[in-house]
Amino acid sequence: MSSKHEPVSARHYLITGRVQGVGYRPFVYRLAHRFRLHGWVRNVTGSVEIHAEGSENNLTRFSEALIREAPAISLPVLTNIVDVEPVPHGGFTVLASMLGEANIHVPPDYFVCEDCLREMNDPGNRRYHYPFINCTQCGPRYTLIESLPYDRPNTSMKVFAMCPACSQEYANPLDRRFHAEPVACPVCGPQLFFSNPDEPLIADNEAALAATIRFLKEGHAVAIKGIGGYHLMCDANNDEAIARLRMRKPRPFKPLAVMFPADGKALLECVECDATQLDFLQSPQRPILLLHKKSGGTISHQIAPGLNEIGCLLPYSPKHVLLLEKFGGPLVATSGNLNGEPVITANEEAQTRLENIADAFLHHNRPIVRPADDAVYRIIAGKPRPLRLGRGIAPVELELPGELPEPVLAFGAHTKNAIALAWGNRVVISPHVGDLSSLKSMETLAHVADDLQNLYQVRATRLLLDRHPGYGYRRYARESGLPLSEIWHHPAHASAMAWEFADIKNWIVFAWDGVGLGEDSELWGGETFTGAPGRWQRAATLRPFRLPGGEQAGREPWRSAAALLWETGYPAPFAPELLHAAWLKGINSPVTHAAGRLFDAAASLTGICTHASFEGEAPMKLEAVAMHDGKADTLVLPLAQKSSGLWQSDWSPLLPMLTDQTLSTIHRAACFHSSLAHALLDQARRLREQNGFNHIGLTGGVFQNRLLTETAKFLLEQNDFQVHIPGQIPVNDAGICLGQVMEFLYADNTP
Repeated sequence: MSSKHEPVSARHYLITGRVQGVGYRPFVYRLAHRFRLHGWVRNVTGSVEIHAEGSENNLTRFSEALIREAPAISLPVLTNIVDVEPVPHGGFTVLASMLGEANIHVPPDYFVCEDCLREMNDPGNRRYHYPFINCTQCGPRYTLIESLPYDRPNTSMKVFAMCPACSQEYANPLDRRFHAEPVACPVCGPQLFFSNPDEPLIADNEAALAATIRFLKEGHAVAIKGIGGYHLMCDANNDEAIARLRMRKPRPFKPLAVMFPADGKALLECVECDATQLDFLQSPQRPILLLHKKSGGTISHQIAPGLNEIGCLLPYSPKHVLLLEKFGGPLVATSGNLNGEPVITANEEAQTRLENIADAFLHHNRPIVRPADDAVYRIIAGKPRPLRLGRGIAPVELELPGELPEPVLAFGAHTKNAIALAWGNRVVISPHVGDLSSLKSMETLAHVADDLQNLYQVRATRLLLDRHPGYGYRRYARESGLPLSEIWHHPAHASAMAWEFADIKNWIVFAWDGVGLGEDSELWGGETFTGAPGRWQRAATLRPFRLPGGEQAGREPWRSAAALLWETGYPAPFAPELLHAAWLKGINSPVTHAAGRLFDAAASLTGICTHASFEGEAPMKLEAVAMHDGKADTLVLPLAQKSSGLWQSDWSPLLPMLTDQTLSTIHRAACFHSSLAHALLDQARRLREQNGFNHIGLTGGVFQNRLLTETAKFLLEQNDFQVHIPGQIPVNDAGICLGQVMEFLYADNTP
């Protein structure tokens, strides 16, 4: 406290932002003692309140330190400071949490911190090799919080009564585990247990880990429960083990993520990884990052057949650290689910639904409240760009450029689904839900929608939907009884991109993807817009063609190839005559402009991929082949203006090149990419001549293609355009929910 000669001042602080579950209250307690202040700190629903008394000088220094010195994983916002009358306090205390007006910021799940790792590896520490060690600076949050304020009784840890030693740490404001809600130890906390059909259950932590490692070394697949769900894991250097896992899942060609030991040695032997990329892998989010395979690396060729990159991640939970350290090499770490379904979180469900895939199970008895799959990033144009938001990153909390008229829930798209809850000037994007083609996926979507509203204590009064009538969530939306607003797919793509660059008033945006319903009821996907959120104008597109079999073409690239040939008068001998007859009559042959279907056709015509086992396989393999060509030829794709004023690029000059067997596959794949990038540049030039706009946005799933995106960016910048690519939200359909909110914000909201 101040000396008796110094006047005592008092201030009341309201701190919002991410300040719960991050050790903020003990930080405030220590800070108050450092500046000799009296008073208290407490959690209010979603915020922290502080009453501090002391000298004016110390209060000023305290105020500055509240933000400047805050814990690394916190994001505090000093929302309000009020001078109040001093009230005698006998020190500085931490008060019990209280309910108040909800201003909630939910912390994501954090990787295990260095302090906990040191303790976990110290044989003299009581948490030696404990696979659930954590403190205020690390451990699960989002996946174990049931409600807020973030106190232990409101988490799935409430079923574990703390032992006296843990209770003492939890109650001591000067301890690193003060109010670390998941705090636990081997005496009182969660435990591992190992299960396989041929042996008795193993319920000891060390023994369960040892049995898991034995099974993995023997070439078996083990379903391992993590923070946000199960992984299916096997030896990443064992061709036979991976082949069995692929056959059982079934997942014949889709790339598998690989978890490497934390020291990074095996990682650097297998992939090209510079210091910046390694820092990103080691960031608190611990994402999956796609990295280029090294020639001669020991990693199995079956990890990512036909591709140049591997999805790499480092251990993020103490259990993973122990597992990888003791195993001594990289492990496949793919989502523990059935194909097309969300990741599994419950022990009994995993045991039942994964029994034909996994040879054994490493369970634990800490309930997972909500699923969180791993986040995935790719380096594009020199920066990590998200392909999927997940554990450690989502829920993603963003600020809107204006106030919404009412709370809304945006349901996003049918594939790569994520949803957004938005109210006031805030929007929260959920972790990855997945494709909505199964009943299980729809059940998960409904759960996530309800859970987000409960967690943030906001109820949506309106739902935002894509205008496509066939999207799986339509029935759920109708049965909700809430008013519905429908948003066009590609303007939502454009608006999601524009959110990240709010200062730009007028855009030229390329929204290229595989499919999305257009305003003329055709299937768009090669669109160029001018304007800004709420006032996009379709200004250019790609030459349309009719797609035999409709959406079936997404998994059968040969159909797109046949369509291009038939459209230009060439035969397609590989296609059935009956299909051609139906196409001629327009039966089940919707018109499409999609750039994604052009990539499918190119992959098929070059012989790279005629049938896809997963969405995006053909374009991914086409890009991988094209990357081997150092300098690609370019064909000019004619650009003409239709009577409607719409500019249209004609892809037909590509066909003779793509079907020319005298040219190498590499040359044809590279020429295709280069030609499309130049066609994009031609459109941008024409539109700049018309309207003077110079800011280019690239969005839509096609711009996950690094070669196309970087080539287009280079060409545009050479022509004095300013190019913008999202870095916070995926360019694919996972970003549609944010775009729907943006379109609603700027649209006429009258029902």
